[in-house]
Amino acid sequence: MEKRSNEETRQAVRKRYGQIARSGSEESCSEDASCCGQTAEPTSDEMSVILGYSREDVSDVPEGANMGLGCGNPQAIAALQPGETVLDLGSGGGFDCFLAAKAVGSTGCVIGVDMTADMVRKARDNAVKGGFRNVEFRLGEIEHIPVADKSVDVIISNCVINLSPDKQQVFADAFRVLKPGGRLAISDIVATAPLPGPVKDDLEQYTGCVAGAALIDDLVSMLEAAGFADVRITSREESRAFIREWTPGGTIEDYIVSAAIEAVRP
Repeated sequence: MEKRSNEETRQAVRKRYGQIARSGSEESCSEDASCCGQTAEPTSDEMSVILGYSREDVSDVPEGANMGLGCGNPQAIAALQPGETVLDLGSGGGFDCFLAAKAVGSTGCVIGVDMTADMVRKARDNAVKGGFRNVEFRLGEIEHIPVADKSVDVIISNCVINLSPDKQQVFADAFRVLKPGGRLAISDIVATAPLPGPVKDDLEQYTGCVAGAALIDDLVSMLEAAGFADVRITSREESRAFIREWTPGGTIEDYIVSAAIEAVRP
């Protein structure tokens, strides 16, 4: 198979999640492969509870902000404090941004970055509906984050970095925008075994948060090469149960798992 360019991959991801933003639900996903974290059952709110959010979390954001696109709960590992500046990579409809905004309070601020214009528009509308004044959403690629150097205390992300065709650049730019002592708190899909060739070559599987999963050892190497210290990647073995539903009839859960990825800029 002819190798895809990084830009072709980005365009496919942008197209897919633009469709989701416009539909407002998982109904825009294809019948052959799920979007990140999306299955026919349960609902987005129910899925978020399975992923570790509280029922208060899912009811405490504007309607439409929780699109069920995650694979974990970065809030659980971020330990956000009042007054901090938080950056969400791949912010979607704004779900994690709004929860972070409540955690950092009026003296803190949250910046959501997404490369899909429809998602940014949706998130901004949700912020207005919810009356969030300490949140802003910016259009941009996570490989080239539209944020100033050393300006962020915490970076969160939920099932997004696996979608990047240049993860090393994502981590390099994340390092750039973090303040010294700043931390990375990410939930993402990682590979626990090399993916079969047909899966890796399937663009639909890539945009569905499967084929772009990197091996854990490779992720550790990338994070350390970017300059991060105290790198910890903790697999959630129980996540294989819901990942199994992403490709019914397959065995993709034997290869990928949701994990918490943590690191610090020294």
